[in-house]
Amino acid sequence: MKDRVKSAVILVAVTAACMPWAISRILYFAVAGGLCAYEYSKNVEKLNARCTLWVMLVYLAVQAALAYLHMGLFLYVVCFVFCLYLALFSGVLHREVSGIGALYTLAGMNYPCVLFGIILVISVSEIWWQTLLTACLATWVCDSAALFGGMRFGKHKLAPAVSPKKTIEGAVCGQLSSILSGFAAWWILGQSGSPVPLRVCLVTAFLGAFMGQIGDLAESLLKRMIGVKDFSNLIPGHGGVFDRADSLLFSIPTVYLCFLVVGI
Repeated sequence: MKDRVKSAVILVAVTAACMPWAISRILYFAVAGGLCAYEYSKNVEKLNARCTLWVMLVYLAVQAALAYLHMGLFLYVVCFVFCLYLALFSGVLHREVSGIGALYTLAGMNYPCVLFGIILVISVSEIWWQTLLTACLATWVCDSAALFGGMRFGKHKLAPAVSPKKTIEGAVCGQLSSILSGFAAWWILGQSGSPVPLRVCLVTAFLGAFMGQIGDLAESLLKRMIGVKDFSNLIPGHGGVFDRADSLLFSIPTVYLCFLVVGI
């Protein structure tokens, strides 16, 4: 637990240091996406398959450049489609990749790379900081509340075939904590001169926390399929970058969409 807390403090500090400037935000998310793609690729090898990692890295690099230049949707789509072609064609070019490797490359292009591509675009939007603040509060508070709630009250398994340690009681505690996250986001945004209605913050935090838990389970499903506990041991007490980003990959786009719908 000590390593987990220490790593979490360092992660929060590094994240906060990278957020003030657009270029540092883009580099931060691009590097995080690249590390997740690397972890995914190395773990897929345990299934006797080999991904074409460079295709996923090219996609993230081009998406980062397009986001920095504020390019239109058409170029984002062109980049995605072109890399899909490369992912499939890699099975033709490389004997070690083969057809199954090309399919795993295609899967990695969509998860986690496309979700990181969306976050790269969000990171340079007009409401980037409102989105990241609300999503991170909702996700991190939910994760902590679910962990301690499950340890204290957990009796009924949530999804034993996917994540044996998660409980329904823990998930409920996590969702209830979104009320606190919503209030905190509402207060911080109001104090900063970018007020958002309280009901919007509460609903958005609730949905962000909910989708964050779905993202956690989605990554657990992937790990269960591969047969690993963590994607790597890069972050002491947490596992790999993918293990830390799983919830945020779902909660950040959700929060952004909520704010767009209500016209923030």
